[in-house]
Amino acid sequence: MKVNWTPAAKDSFERILDWLLNNWTKKEVENFIEQTDKTIEGISQNPYMYKASAKNKQIRKGYVNRLISLFYRVRHTENEIDVLYFWDNRQNPNKI
Repeated sequence: MKVNWTPAAKDSFERILDWLLNNWTKKEVENFIEQTDKTIEGISQNPYMYKASAKNKQIRKGYVNRLISLFYRVRHTENEIDVLYFWDNRQNPNKI
């Protein structure tokens, strides 16, 4: 399936990268990028591998690692996946 990144996904991904660069090492940034690539590759091959959100069944929550989740939507008829947003799991979930 084709994977599209929304502007919100790009922005939230960049914010996480910036935070990692300011607080961790370049190696941690590289690891995060690799984990993200592997997660998105898995989703593209098996789009329903993660559970649908309780609030919106069209949106699914995947996991990049234990600290970062990503939200995505499957558009099956178009054979596409939209990466919607990256989320730091340490944040207040009411902010989503």
